[in-house]
Amino acid sequence: MNFESGRSLPEIPDLAALYRRGLTFRHGQVIMIAGRSGTQKSGFALWLAANWNLPTLYFSADMSAFTASSRVASLASGKTLAEIEQAMEMGGALRLEVEEALSVYDELQFSFGSPIRWSQVDEELEAFVEFNDAYPQVIVFDNLMDFDGAESDYAGQMETMSMITELSRATGAVCLILHHASDKSWEAKADPWSPPSRDQVKGGLSEKPEVSLSVALDPHTKDYRVAIIKQRMGWNDPTANTSDVLT
Repeated sequence: MNFESGRSLPEIPDLAALYRRGLTFRHGQVIMIAGRSGTQKSGFALWLAANWNLPTLYFSADMSAFTASSRVASLASGKTLAEIEQAMEMGGALRLEVEEALSVYDELQFSFGSPIRWSQVDEELEAFVEFNDAYPQVIVFDNLMDFDGAESDYAGQMETMSMITELSRATGAVCLILHHASDKSWEAKADPWSPPSRDQVKGGLSEKPEVSLSVALDPHTKDYRVAIIKQRMGWNDPTANTSDVLT
C-alpha cells in the first residue's frame, strides 16, 4: 500500500524556471510553503495539488468548503471566482458546466475543521485507505498554526512538524505544510511584494522540511513569485533574493 518514496512527482510546466534551478518534488518529502498574510498560500498549495492530479487529502482550517470548491472550479474551468459564484447562483447550464469542470479534479478530497487534530487526521486517513486501498500520494496541511496545540507554542509546532515528517515517511506521501512569515519585519514593510527570506519564517521552522518555498503576490501586477529558501539536496537561496514568477 505504501507508495514508493523518492519518486519524482509529475512536472508542472508553469514551474519550469524552478525546475531549472534544480527543484524536485518527491514522494516522501515534507515541503513547507511560507509567506506573509494574504499571499495566497492556500491557493498555491491547491494549484500544486490540482496540477499533480494525484490522490490527495487536503486538511483545511483556513478555507471553507465553498471557497475550496470555488477555487477548484476556477482552476478547472478558467473562470474567475466571481464568475463561478454567479454560475452557481444562476443554475441551469452554467451551473452544470461548473460541476462538470469539478469532476476533472476528482482526485482531490478535503477535510475541513479548525483546529486540525491528529485524531481527525487518523480518521480521514483510515477512511481514505478503506475507500482507495492506498494512502494518499499528496497530503496538504493548511496550516501549521491551525493544528491543535501549535497555535502559538513553539514546542507544539516542532512536535507537529516531527509528526508530519513521520507521517510522510510512513505513507510515502509528499506532505505540504503551510506556514506564516513575519508581517512585522523591516523587509515586510520595505518590500512587501517579494518572497520573505528564510529567517523571516516564524519560529525558524523552515529549517526542518526537505524543501521550503517562500511565496509572495504583487497585487498590482498579479505576479506570483516563488523562491527556494531551503532544499536539502539541491540549490537554494536563504535570502529569497532569487525568485521566479509563475508563468
